Amino acid sequence: MFDSRNLLSGKSKYLWGLILLLVISVTCVIFSMTGSDDFDIARREVLLRKIGDELLTQSGDSRSRVLPVKKIAENEYQISFENELTFQPGSLVNTTRRLLAQDPLASDYVVNVLNCSNSSIVYGYAISNNKKNDIIACRGRVQPRGCYRVNIKFKPTSLNTVKNVFLLGGLPVLAFIGFIFFRVVKPRQVLSDGQITGVVTLGSILFDAKNRKLIINGKTIDLTGTETRVLHIFASSPNETIERSRLQKEVWEDEGVIVGRSLDMFISKLRKKLEPDPNISIVVVRGKGYKLEISA
Repeated sequence: MFDSRNLLSGKSKYLWGLILLLVISVTCVIFSMTGSDDFDIARREVLLRKIGDELLTQSGDSRSRVLPVKKIAENEYQISFENELTFQPGSLVNTTRRLLAQDPLASDYVVNVLNCSNSSIVYGYAISNNKKNDIIACRGRVQPRGCYRVNIKFKPTSLNTVKNVFLLGGLPVLAFIGFIFFRVVKPRQVLSDGQITGVVTLGSILFDAKNRKLIINGKTIDLTGTETRVLHIFASSPNETIERSRLQKEVWEDEGVIVGRSLDMFISKLRKKLEPDPNISIVVVRGKGYKLEISA
């Protein structure tokens, strides 16, 4: 087959502009969300460290350190301590709820207090944006002094959900726009001599496009470059009507001048060169264009 390139019409340029605008908009929204997300997560880690500090203070320890907060999984963090401590579940619940209320991403979370020696859960509860869904028990039972770690797992944030919606929702939108684009804008071939290659059989005639020749019963008939381009368009769509405007556009547009009578002249020349095969003819389709008819 023959290589081709597409000419963009006015409509296609607007559609490409719309696609580009959508891509830029989605990208800007995602990057702005990412920046805000990163800041809020950094702020969350400060709040988690503050929770650890208040737990030590409530335990009567004002000197030992809260160890660095660890991110142990996606949306899950661990608070650990330098020394042993004791805690009252009710105070732990109130402290986390009060401080994490300042975290815009922490609407729902689960807290588990683990024993350092065996990682067993000594106390746990769940906080929800809807207080009716909170799960809290044993508020009044003071836990003995020991080595504890506090794990807090957050529900995936709304910002992540929005970004996923933009990413996943944007793809079908782009696909839809692309579908409309290719439905509305039909690709056109603009042929140059360097793009025309190969040999095509037209009835009993061999059309050697690369070398600009017709071979009929062993006899060679030379073609001009323009005749070759015109015949190539017909040969690509035999027995189909080719619009006159398409022929003019694809053959002469790159030369900067389109002359209506030029097409008629080259069609007439091609007819004479195809005459040796009575089963091939270029006919006029009134009001539309031309057709290369090849009889069986």
